[in-house]
Order: sequence, then C-alpha cells, then structure tokens
Amino acid sequence: MPTHTQRKTIVIAGETASGKSALALWLAQNIPGGGEIVVADSMQVWRGMDIGTAKPTAAERALVAHHGIDLADPHHDAFSAADWLREATRAIADIRARQRNAIVVGGTNLY
Repeated sequence: MPTHTQRKTIVIAGETASGKSALALWLAQNIPGGGEIVVADSMQVWRGMDIGTAKPTAAERALVAHHGIDLADPHHDAFSAADWLREATRAIADIRARQRNAIVVGGTNLY
C-alpha cells in the first residue's frame, strides 16, 4: 500500500464564461496538497493574444502556477492539438511528480 497521498488530475470543462477559471483557481488554492492549473484553451496558447482570450491575470498567475499559456508565437509557429497534448502531458507529469494536483480547465472542443 502506498505511503503517500495519491494526487489527482481534475478536469473542469464547460461553456464560455461559466466560471471554470474562477473555480479552478479556488480549487488550486484550497484542495489538500495544493494544485496547479493546466489551461486547455486553443487561444491562450498564443503569445501576445491577450485581448478576448480571458487569459488569467498576472495576479492570478502569481497565486497559482498556470501551464499551457503563451506557448507559441502566432506569427512564426504552428501549434496543433497534438502539440497541446504533448505539453499538457508533460505539465501534468511534472505537477504530479511534485505531489500536487493537476487541474485541467477549458471549454474548447479542440483540446
């Protein structure tokens, strides 16, 4: 029997503007063992595309680690769902290796 607490990967998905990000932020701060957010949003991966994408604010990012934001340059990079899956898988493995909970949050049907 394991001697450590098994950390979770939690997925929060839903409609645009339904409070997913606020719930993920609250959960990351209040769940036993703490949590980090893995963003599953097809627009938030792009650097410089901050308007209209509902990216977490600098203050929110300072409270809780976020992964999956600003990964690619829209002028020079291609970024597919497969690229996101690779990055998200790495982030989740890293979070869980540090005995924290991964909270995947998004509403896009692409990722």
